[in-house]
Amino acid sequence: MAREGRPLAGTARGAPRGEATPGVIKAAGYYLAFITLGLVSASIGPALPRLAEQVSVGVSAVSIIFTARSLGYLLGSLISGRAYDRFPSHLVMAAGLTLMALALLAIPAMPLLLLLAAMGLALGLGQGVVDVGGNVSLVWAFGDRVAPYMNGLHFFFGGGALISPLLIAQAVLLTGGHGWAFRIIALLILPVVAYLLALPSPAPHRQPVSAASGRSEALLPLIAALMLIYVAAEVSYGGWSFTYATTTGLAGETAAAYLTSLFWGAITLGRLLSIPLALRMRPAALLAASIAGALLGLALVNLAPGSAAALWAGTLVTGLSMAAIFPTAIILTRSFMTVTGRVTGWLLFGSSIGAMLMPWLVGQLFAAFGPRAIMLAILADLLALAALFGVLIWRAQRVARRAAAA
Repeated sequence: MAREGRPLAGTARGAPRGEATPGVIKAAGYYLAFITLGLVSASIGPALPRLAEQVSVGVSAVSIIFTARSLGYLLGSLISGRAYDRFPSHLVMAAGLTLMALALLAIPAMPLLLLLAAMGLALGLGQGVVDVGGNVSLVWAFGDRVAPYMNGLHFFFGGGALISPLLIAQAVLLTGGHGWAFRIIALLILPVVAYLLALPSPAPHRQPVSAASGRSEALLPLIAALMLIYVAAEVSYGGWSFTYATTTGLAGETAAAYLTSLFWGAITLGRLLSIPLALRMRPAALLAASIAGALLGLALVNLAPGSAAALWAGTLVTGLSMAAIFPTAIILTRSFMTVTGRVTGWLLFGSSIGAMLMPWLVGQLFAAFGPRAIMLAILADLLALAALFGVLIWRAQRVARRAAAA
């Protein structure tokens, strides 16, 4: 479990580099990076029809860019984990941001589907690098005080993701194409690169070589699986709620689009609200309450499948409750083991696997059993999350007892 008295990164005792940099200045760099990460993450979907026209294929064919980007994200998460442990984190983050910017500038100019997919791979690679870097650098910079900052980091990611579709829509309205939106986002990334490079990188945390540390790291697969199952539920709800609402007749297309926006907006608002909660609650307690709230929201939707009011209320409760799960899981990891770049890379690798597989599985269940299967599958996923969380806490207590007895 957490070791008392460990110096905080960024203080005179904890880190020789960046010790004089005020916390707000350090946090601002990571928050700006995650705003751009959110902008990039939500940029492809709204531009998909225009991208299909650009390479002269159908929308179904051009959707391969999502698969390519996901593959790039997987690779970026794994490769960059060890890079962060060996090189200054701001330098590695700047490289990832630069790759994102270059890919965004290139995407509107790609005339062939294969080249477009290659740029999607590069974009995902940069995203994986930045995602790992923002999370691990924040832990290194703030140490025991990281909880509210971590929730703030993911709030700013959500803010960027909310703004991006609006930016794409305005670019199409004003210029008739998507190219300028991609160029604007790319240009917004460049000052963030300069800002991070101007700041000293936080000192990395090293995993001590001992029997106790080995037992703690045995929890890593469980935490990675926890991230996988959670992100699977989040992405599936966000991606399939529109289809569920329209095919069940609970909403028309416009209302269903608002329902999806409500879900992502609730997650963003929830991450803002969870900042003060993270100061007052232990990570395990906050995570347990969040999982319970998400289960309550899905229960509302599934117990009243013909009620539009239950769908809207359940979506709001689910989004608000899910908000703190991802950042709090990273904070909880720190109480079990030293959070290194490699550890963070594996956590985000797990989350990206969930984002890739679960939406596809939900689609198969929808095709076989109809729209009710969508919300039932997500409810089952959250039940698995609750069970795995219980196993994780039980295993962590066993590890702590063994470490105390050693």
